[in-house]
Amino acid sequence: MEVSQVNQTSPKDFKSDQEVRWCPGCGDHAVLSSVQRALAELGVPKEKVAFVSGIGCSSRFPYYMNTYGFHGIHGRASAIASGVKIANPELSVWQITGDGDALAIGGNHFIHVVRRNIDINLILFNNEIYGLTKGQYSPTSERGLITKTSPYGTVEEPFSVGELVIGAKGKFFARTLDSNVSLSTQIYTDAAKHKGTSVVEVLQNCVIFNDGIHDTTTGKEVRDDRTIILKHGEPMLFGKGHDKGLILDGLKLRVVSLGTNGVTEKNILVHDAAEPNPGIQYMLANMRYPEYPVALGVIRAVPGPAYENDLENQIAEVGKISKIKNMDDLLNSGSVWKVD
Repeated sequence: MEVSQVNQTSPKDFKSDQEVRWCPGCGDHAVLSSVQRALAELGVPKEKVAFVSGIGCSSRFPYYMNTYGFHGIHGRASAIASGVKIANPELSVWQITGDGDALAIGGNHFIHVVRRNIDINLILFNNEIYGLTKGQYSPTSERGLITKTSPYGTVEEPFSVGELVIGAKGKFFARTLDSNVSLSTQIYTDAAKHKGTSVVEVLQNCVIFNDGIHDTTTGKEVRDDRTIILKHGEPMLFGKGHDKGLILDGLKLRVVSLGTNGVTEKNILVHDAAEPNPGIQYMLANMRYPEYPVALGVIRAVPGPAYENDLENQIAEVGKISKIKNMDDLLNSGSVWKVD
């Protein structure tokens, strides 16, 4: 969407009068705060913002935003958000969804909104569990996870959100942590400025049914060495002392330590989020601990034609040559029978 700093807003301008009914300690609270901060930084009037959701804990989000909102049905948020944006391209449209809502019943809608590159901002809360329906495994649950519906451990292969987005011809993919409000705010701001579908995966914690699922990589004591925050145009360094980095070794990424075997910062890959060829971005999105750090930040941000713009242009061009200008013209075209 087109954003401007003309309007002076603050996060409280986007807070509704509704009581926030998420469990104490739920990661959704931090996501809500980050989004409100991002909208304030963007300076978008609340009357030009719409939040659309499906079903799930995260889908209560529209109630807590002092903007337009639509609480849809299970898995259909992508379809509804698409319609909202196409009908009113001037709106800043945000889709709020979860790993179950978007990738299970809503999977088909999800890949096609990404493929079409409709200018909406999609935030996918990934806690790797169905929280609202009380702890069943989801499409992103790791193999072996014991849940209400997999008492002996799930035997299914999980989706990688980034892999799915890039495979569906996605132009923008980013990942953040629910607890990192500063990073999240910046990413949501970047997502809003991107023209086309932006997908942000949030590694989010469900304190009731999957508590600590991301702690192996995002826990306070280990996250510096087990995550990497990517920044466009900067070397891919991580670690508490920025003493580790990523290089390309043949067709694979490899973790190296600075100062070992003559490795210096000059050897480290520089992140290019704008590279149209998604090969390295694909590898970055799929990195998993312990072989690799988990990638955070904007992984892919490539320009591309937005669906609603192309649609409007096509309608305008066809309108110039079409004999049918309105509904009366349409109804009186072709074979017509007159009834006396």
